[in-house]
Amino acid sequence: MFSSLFLALGVVSLAQAAQFNVTVGGGPLRYDPQFVNANPGDTIIFTFKQSNHTASQSTLAQPCVRAPNGFDSGFMPVSASNTDGPFPAAQFTVQDMNPVWVYCKQGNHCQQGMVFAINPGTQFAAFQAAAMGNTTTSSSSSGLTTATATSPTGAITATATITGGGKTVTTTYGSFPGSSAPTSATSTDHKVIVGGSTLTYTPSNITAQIGDTVTFQFMQKNHTATQSTFADPCRALTLTSTSGQVGFDSGFMAVASSATTFPTYTVQINDTAPIWVYCKQTGHCGQGMVFSVNAVESGANNFAAFKAQAIRLNGTSSSTTSAGAQATQTKSGGVVKMNDRGTSVLVGLVGAAAGIFLA
Repeated sequence: MFSSLFLALGVVSLAQAAQFNVTVGGGPLRYDPQFVNANPGDTIIFTFKQSNHTASQSTLAQPCVRAPNGFDSGFMPVSASNTDGPFPAAQFTVQDMNPVWVYCKQGNHCQQGMVFAINPGTQFAAFQAAAMGNTTTSSSSSGLTTATATSPTGAITATATITGGGKTVTTTYGSFPGSSAPTSATSTDHKVIVGGSTLTYTPSNITAQIGDTVTFQFMQKNHTATQSTFADPCRALTLTSTSGQVGFDSGFMAVASSATTFPTYTVQINDTAPIWVYCKQTGHCGQGMVFSVNAVESGANNFAAFKAQAIRLNGTSSSTTSAGAQATQTKSGGVVKMNDRGTSVLVGLVGAAAGIFLA
């Protein structure tokens, strides 16, 4: 099961545990320090500097290959001109005394020895040497990987791989029975504008084929793209699923009214099953700020019905805002909380105006 992961801007709250600060990149292709010895409950704060690195869990046997269900910060791009911060960060809480092996999945960074370990004992040198003799990488700098739906046998189990702010997480969901096969051999990126002068996604309903991507571009003020269900439009799939499904969630994307550049979040479509999305900012979903991919317009569960359901149920009491009580605050601007059973669900946008959110 994925643990609930939350994030905000501010100051990291620590509860009687040691904190280890690890600098990632910033010149040399290395983690500094290269390993730490930590106790259960201690936290590791990875602070990312130039130019674009990750903290991804691997294994001693395969140092440069992502471990199954291992944590992954996702790519953390930092401009060469950003020398004073704020810098993005990822937090990992140590669960036990077992070794934890970490690598950077950017290009051939791992093969150049860019690895890190928690409680490696006497094996760190061997781990690094194995990495430098490894010629296999498991990802590219795009941070977007490929996921495949299972063959249809009635209802299908499908997956969608999503990225946002350089972070990647894969969601699994039930495919719509009888969903059509892709009609195009080439993929299309569908651009969706989120917010701005109206509480809408524009367009609000699209048809996408397997392999297509949907890129949400966030405008003023502070919105999300959060996967839900037709039955419960204004609550996250992660919260309502009874089978452990983890829905994608961009996290809150605060955009100032004077902004000239806008954050984006991309979802890759791996099945033509309907996907339902809402903005979890307080009151927005209840005002009809919802979106869908591949809604079956000829059936009862079409987009108009989904929007009407959102307005009828209002859903705002179950939504969380960027200043919610469960948020973890961080001085660095945006901390991704990770565990060794999966990646974070919520992704934060690093901003200079720490602690300020736009309703």
